[in-house]
Amino acid sequence: MDPTDRAILRLIQRDASLSLAAIATEVGLTPTPCWKRIRRLEKAGVIAARVTLLDPARVGLPLSVFVALEIGDHSADWIEGFAASVAAMPEVLECWRMGGDVDYLLRVAVADMPAYDAFYRRLTATVPGLRNVTSRFAMERVKGTTALPV
Repeated sequence: MDPTDRAILRLIQRDASLSLAAIATEVGLTPTPCWKRIRRLEKAGVIAARVTLLDPARVGLPLSVFVALEIGDHSADWIEGFAASVAAMPEVLECWRMGGDVDYLLRVAVADMPAYDAFYRRLTATVPGLRNVTSRFAMERVKGTTALPV
């Protein structure tokens, strides 16, 4: 990637709805070579998706919970089953396999505490081998971005 590719990526991370003409003008290209660069970045997997970000509170999901999981089984079969279980839970926005004292960290979005309790019960009933589940409730989002510093 060269500086022009990085400039394109910075622009579309900030606003994916920018027109091709606006992107091209901003980076000093004409639309055709700009479009070719974007297509190349998509094909290479650098641009993974184009999405619309929603305000969780305005769609009825104001409660963010970070759920730390410690597990007792690290077998390939367990990991595969866990991944399938988590993929089927729409409340789970992110799932990270961690190093250190926590095995997995989930970021969960729910409407309220009863909704989280229902999620928690479903999680613990669906996923065998959980040794410890620790929930941390976000009080305020101080910073939030999806833009990588390219």
